[in-house]
Amino acid sequence: METYKIIIVDDHQLFRNGLRFILNELKNVEVVGEASNGQEFLDLLEYVIPDLVLMDINMPVMNGVDASKIALEKQPELNILVLSMYGETEYYNTMIDIGVKGFILKDIDNKELEDAINKVISGGTYFSQELLLNLIKNKTFDENIVLTKREKEVLELICKGYSNQQISEQLFISQRTVERHRSSLLLKTDSKNSISLVIFAIKHKLISI
Repeated sequence: METYKIIIVDDHQLFRNGLRFILNELKNVEVVGEASNGQEFLDLLEYVIPDLVLMDINMPVMNGVDASKIALEKQPELNILVLSMYGETEYYNTMIDIGVKGFILKDIDNKELEDAINKVISGGTYFSQELLLNLIKNKTFDENIVLTKREKEVLELICKGYSNQQISEQLFISQRTVERHRSSLLLKTDSKNSISLVIFAIKHKLISI
């Protein structure tokens, strides 16, 4: 089994210790670094290439928003999963536009954390439902959008956090075809990434959560 390398970025030592303990209990995960702010993370990223970054938002010196933006400009394929509190909704849209792969609440249980890690590292996305519902409340969309049957099928699987490869296997189509449908969905919904697509789908009741 492949071991996933993870970096924890959070300014609270006690929280990092607890998270590291939980992650070390997982058989396929290795914590390869920790940072207490965004600048420390960027410095660490010069030497360590992780499979996943667990990123806090509010930190001293440099916050998670700025650190994620800089990191993703340098490494666009970097998987960043945001660690969030309930009162940080004003940052969500910015983080989505930057290109993070999902949001989880800091108080999620161990099983959900493991599921989120596996989905994001596999090429999908993950959202704690409470946070997703907060995002939906503050989003507006063009109501005059028509999707094909296949686009709806692809969209439903994107909303489940499937990667392109997983969608390809599920629908018996090539990954290139999946990517073409994904690009069409992004264009039609004026979305920058998969997270925006998920919000669109739920807002228009194309899927249920």
